[in-house]
Amino acid sequence: MVTGASRGIGRAIALELAASGHQVACCASSDGAKDTQAEIEAAGGSAMAVRADVGDATVIDAVFKEIEEAWGPVEVLVNNAGVAADGLIARMSDDQWNDVIRTNLTGAFHTIRRATPKMMKGRWGRIVNVSSVSGQAGAAGQANYAAAKAGLLGLTRAVARELAPRAITCNAVAPGPIVTAMTEGMPAEWRAVMEATVPLGRLGSPDEVACVVGFLCSEPAGYVTGALVPVDGGLGMGH
Repeated sequence: MVTGASRGIGRAIALELAASGHQVACCASSDGAKDTQAEIEAAGGSAMAVRADVGDATVIDAVFKEIEEAWGPVEVLVNNAGVAADGLIARMSDDQWNDVIRTNLTGAFHTIRRATPKMMKGRWGRIVNVSSVSGQAGAAGQANYAAAKAGLLGLTRAVARELAPRAITCNAVAPGPIVTAMTEGMPAEWRAVMEATVPLGRLGSPDEVACVVGFLCSEPAGYVTGALVPVDGGLGMGH
């Protein structure tokens, strides 16, 4: 199950996992997950699209039941769903704060809590949470987003310790600036500044994040847990 699978990093992760032989449930709050499903199936993979708000625990329970009835227990979970509602801290509204925390952090708690019992019963599982370089370095105007992404690391490591005896791993990846539909719409000046800031001198691609996630979801990654893996061109070095 991949949340936020309608586009960008989430879609790339879903495609990567499908190429590795997984049946992939593409979860998103929009109909874009159907396009991801279609792309996977066109490549010969197996997928289903499910529409859900990860911030609603009741909805997430229903989504898991749908997946379990079709394919059995979720063995690999990637929490990528995220929103942004930027604003300076002095002017940030309660709604801006709550909406971002609800989706980016509480949503991951909902899916992990729901997936865990059957992973424990099967004594195997892979959980990957998509954090961000801003969760470690901070970002002006993104107190809500940075707090949620930093919270994901704490959640990741608590879950990793708790579930390690059952051979379930939980890791986080921290992307830096990645070329997505959102960044494509930014001014050229913004991109130039970001490229100059990143040690490797460029923005990353969703596929570069997906490859790292794919490894963390694999059998050979069984001795990696509680890790934070940066995919940021060196931007977060030292954090």
